[in-house]
Amino acid sequence: MAEKSDIQSIVKNRRATFDYEIERKVEGGLVLVGSEVKSLRSGKVDLSDAYAQVEKGEAWLRHMYIAPFEQAKMFPHEVRRSRKILLHAREIEELQKDVQRGGYTVVPMELYFKKGCIKVLLGVGKGKKNVDKRRAIAA
Repeated sequence: MAEKSDIQSIVKNRRATFDYEIERKVEGGLVLVGSEVKSLRSGKVDLSDAYAQVEKGEAWLRHMYIAPFEQAKMFPHEVRRSRKILLHAREIEELQKDVQRGGYTVVPMELYFKKGCIKVLLGVGKGKKNVDKRRAIAA
């Protein structure tokens, strides 16, 4: 396990724990281009609409917003493109089984740097009903 000083948080998705009852967490790497990494270092990212999906044996992160990097005008990146998540085959199979169960989804909970690499923490959970959300607010 990495020490606390090795991990530098970029952004947390607080909506994930409010909207979903998270049962399991999985850590994976992200495949990014250079201008996306520069934008992440400056913290210009939004996870609120993002979700993960398994397609043809690969895990993908969809609808994550990474702001364009100002100095990359020649080769800019698409701000909401699909980004590949690097996971072991066994972990991808487990994610697919979880999603096939009724009502479960995979949401990104946090983006962070871990020993110089960008990691995403995925949460597998079931959507909360409004009654559950009111209990969370009261607590």
